[in-house]
Amino acid sequence: MSATGRKTAPLPDDIRAMKGSDPIVSLTAYTTPMARMMDAHCDLVLVGDSVGMVLHGLPSTLGVTMEMMILHGQAVRRGLERAMMVIDMPFGSYEESPEQAFRNARRLMAETGAGAVKLEGGTEMAETIRFLVARGVPVMAHIGLTPQSMNTLGGYKVQGRGQAGDGLLSDARAVAAAGAFAVVLEKVPQSLADRITAEVAIPTIGIGASAGCDGQVLVVDDMLGLFTAFKPKFVKRFATLGEDGEAAIAAYAAEVRARSFPGPEHVFGDDAPERG
Repeated sequence: MSATGRKTAPLPDDIRAMKGSDPIVSLTAYTTPMARMMDAHCDLVLVGDSVGMVLHGLPSTLGVTMEMMILHGQAVRRGLERAMMVIDMPFGSYEESPEQAFRNARRLMAETGAGAVKLEGGTEMAETIRFLVARGVPVMAHIGLTPQSMNTLGGYKVQGRGQAGDGLLSDARAVAAAGAFAVVLEKVPQSLADRITAEVAIPTIGIGASAGCDGQVLVVDDMLGLFTAFKPKFVKRFATLGEDGEAAIAAYAAEVRARSFPGPEHVFGDDAPERG
């Protein structure tokens, strides 16, 4: 199954059915224009809490609010017709209890039109995932490096090396058994990602994991070269739009200062017909 040519958005069960078949293509989006660009090419579009760092200049994802996620979720929803939209639950919106998680997940889905929510955590979040799924909320899990837990993980470090790999495998099994339809594996060793992919029944979506995962996700501003504050090892720049944009702004500034812009073709005469 591929997003190309699809007329309707896939459901969580459709994504689950892609396990071991065509790779699942996913990117983050935060705005309507960006969502429109990726709609024909992605199976999943994730409204990620990375929006806090990418668009709002926050130092981490911890300051992202429900209101921010809803605002950007609504914008992304307007740009999608064929891809499934998943939205992140921000830090503090689900950890307290399954009931808190349901209230906030219901709000996110109702106010944005998202097809599913994503939350971070493994074994410790299995009860919450089970509670949500039983009440009609599809859940994508996220294990390995979980950015909302960066303060307890010691920063943005690779997770699951050595004996810690058994713990991540247990996390993957727990979220799958709880009913998650897919699981993101972030910044884990390739061999561990391959092992988890082989041993769990739901699709794995890698970001800094392995090409052997059932799918991949990247932050779109990273892969387009728009966000350049830092570049993780797992990011490939497919474009350099940040550099191109800065060069264009510099050229504009130079022409304004030289009074060469606007030119005759950009201004209106007294009686010439308007065009454009």
